[in-house]
Amino acid sequence: MTGTEERTSAESPEPGGYAAARLRLLTEGARTGPPRRAALAELTDDWLAGLFAAGAGRPQGISGISLVAVGGYGRGELSPRSDLDLLLLHDGSDPTAVAALADRLWYPVWDLGLDLDHSVRTLAEARRTAGEDLKVQLGLLDARHLAGDLGLTAGLRTAVLADWRNQAPKRLPELKELCDERAERQGELRFLLEPDLKEARGGLRDATALRAVAASWLADAPREGLAEARRTLLDVRDALHLSTGRATDRLALQEQDQVAAELGLLDADVLLRQVYEAAGVISYAADVTWREVGRVLRSRAVRPRLRAMLGGGKQVAERSPLAEGVVEQDGEVVLARAARPERDPVLALRAAAAAAQAGLPLSPYAVRRLAAAARPLPTPWPAEAREDLVTLLGSGRPTVEVWEALEAEGLISRLLPDWERVRCRPQRNAVHIWTVDRHLIETAVRAAALTRHVHRPDLLLVGALLHDIGKGWPGDHSVAGEIIAKDVAGRIGFDAEDAAVLATLVRHHLLLIDTATRRDLDDPATVRSVADAVGTQGTLELLHALTEADALATGPAAWSSWRGSLVADLVRRVGALLAGDLPDEPAPTAPTAEQERLAIEAFRTGGPVLALRARSEPVPAEETPGAPEPLGVELLIAVPDQSAVLPAVAGVLAVHRLTVRTAELRTLRLPQDVNDGDGSVLLLDWRVAAEYGSLPEAARLRADLVRALDGSLDIQGRLAERDAAYPRRRGLLAPPPRVTVAPAASHHATVIEVRAQDGPGLLHRIGMALEKAGVRVRSMHVSTLGANAVDAFYVTTGAGEPLPEQDAGSVARVLEETLRAP
Repeated sequence: MTGTEERTSAESPEPGGYAAARLRLLTEGARTGPPRRAALAELTDDWLAGLFAAGAGRPQGISGISLVAVGGYGRGELSPRSDLDLLLLHDGSDPTAVAALADRLWYPVWDLGLDLDHSVRTLAEARRTAGEDLKVQLGLLDARHLAGDLGLTAGLRTAVLADWRNQAPKRLPELKELCDERAERQGELRFLLEPDLKEARGGLRDATALRAVAASWLADAPREGLAEARRTLLDVRDALHLSTGRATDRLALQEQDQVAAELGLLDADVLLRQVYEAAGVISYAADVTWREVGRVLRSRAVRPRLRAMLGGGKQVAERSPLAEGVVEQDGEVVLARAARPERDPVLALRAAAAAAQAGLPLSPYAVRRLAAAARPLPTPWPAEAREDLVTLLGSGRPTVEVWEALEAEGLISRLLPDWERVRCRPQRNAVHIWTVDRHLIETAVRAAALTRHVHRPDLLLVGALLHDIGKGWPGDHSVAGEIIAKDVAGRIGFDAEDAAVLATLVRHHLLLIDTATRRDLDDPATVRSVADAVGTQGTLELLHALTEADALATGPAAWSSWRGSLVADLVRRVGALLAGDLPDEPAPTAPTAEQERLAIEAFRTGGPVLALRARSEPVPAEETPGAPEPLGVELLIAVPDQSAVLPAVAGVLAVHRLTVRTAELRTLRLPQDVNDGDGSVLLLDWRVAAEYGSLPEAARLRADLVRALDGSLDIQGRLAERDAAYPRRRGLLAPPPRVTVAPAASHHATVIEVRAQDGPGLLHRIGMALEKAGVRVRSMHVSTLGANAVDAFYVTTGAGEPLPEQDAGSVARVLEETLRAP
């Protein structure tokens, strides 16, 4: 718009007129997405042009000064709460007039409460600053004229682009390093539950970096879907700004439902899936682009030397064969010239397997050609196709990049249609660090390291790929997954027996870890129930490896040497039973010398006696070397048999910020030479972890335990004070607790399972409720995954018998009501 054109009231340089027009635009339901961003940018352009003309005193073009939009505003990507990136460019002839004009421009923007990133520079200063600061240079690449001397702005754009292209060999590696540092700091957008739409890897910053690479003329990003992905993230940011009223790029959990509604989406899961899909497109484009940049820069560095060696002759890139129809060229896997994907349905899997085995990326052009021309595989797959899939899955870390290349062109969903339901599916569980699809691939990567431990590596790898495939369906994902896995196994060419094993692996992939951490392994019913579900030694072997791979691929909170030792112990017992070597009723474990000493001392003194010591265990040789893994604190407590011991001990540990990992409680009858024949002591063998790494003194623990047992220590009051001082994070709404009775889990006790939000004092509250219910706790097995606690309590009547069915249900209901109470 020029100074001679008529201005509407909405385009008045007065802040009030602009503010009213802006408000109408943002509250208009008809205009959203790119049209609204373009309209907001145009409205802001006109307002700033009016301010510029009024400040300069001349509505016509002004020589020697121009107002330039840069960065996101320069691209016209104005979200409702975006800041304005502005440059007042001048020729240096009248600094006083420039300063006065700057005041007339900046203060109205500030008066409206808009964020402003501004600078005042000559052309030479702008170029020099860009040469010193990469971020400034990136912003200037999107410079757009708003008002004033158009020739001055055009000169800036020409000079900045020329500088960028001339400096590309130096600047692009700097930009790549900047992107890598940001990704390390912010994480990958497509796997985060609360992603930063701008800064995380695969976000808007990366999309802008790809534009900068294209502007260098050195390389270009794959264009398929890139513009749409960028638009999706911008639309979500617009909705986020409108929902929160703040200039934020972080899509927090508590705002996702509102943002989804603003965009007309079904729910927050649909929103996250769209965000993840867009981020995946941008991440893949970035990977391909930066690989191409590296290839070009390497070739430029080598070419002069080659020319000198070859006397100026033309060098042809060498092609090395990898498999039938597949060759390596210039660090990438491409199709051979004679390859005919339209006649070779196995070619896509063969190329992927060859690339993963060689540790090389698949050329995006090869993948695109395969996607366009490849024929569907027959059902069942030929043996070669199944073997290539297994080879791809068993290649370790390179599998991830190759798999993502196939996914980018839709080949995975074509090969495995059931994959579409888990693709980019979020997992609203802090323990999981990946989406469902990436978790499945990560599990296969972990399983690849365990293939030497099993007789059927192919079943382990395919089981790893399919173990969570049921998460795309309603209900128990293990049950749904069993059906899907059996069908997929048949389609890809496994016989009925192997398909049945895969179905069993998927159905019971959580069985070992759940049982080992939540059940009494000394109870024959526990071991027999696992043996009945698994069926054979071979399946048990596969399930053991799958359990470890699944947990390692879930996240750091899901696996430890301690969990691994529990699972291994369970597998040993089940294996013995399957081999016919395990007796039905193992003899009770005799107390150790230390346990017996503590019990005798507790009986003689009439009070609690305890011992604690830190323990650690080395990291296994096959895992990453490092410091020993903390095993926590081994805590032995002996207390003369009395009531309320469990809540007292749990409460004292919570007060001292000790987290309970495992707990065993049993009654020990003392020898007759110690007592008159009726003396007994409660023996607690617990393992705890210090919340902040420092162990409390045993004397302090004992003193507080004495006070807790005699009622003089107000545990509930102490814990309430801590809760008040450290309130839970705003917006994180935990699901309600659930208490169930596990039928037939034990012949000697009733097993009550508690699932609840973990927190200080949880075990104390549970112990108090069980004490009021009049039941005795024989043992408990604690499992904490992130913020979720899953604890199993083996309880009996006062006579040591399992609870009657009706009483067990009543205890479970009372306990659940207690935990639901605020």
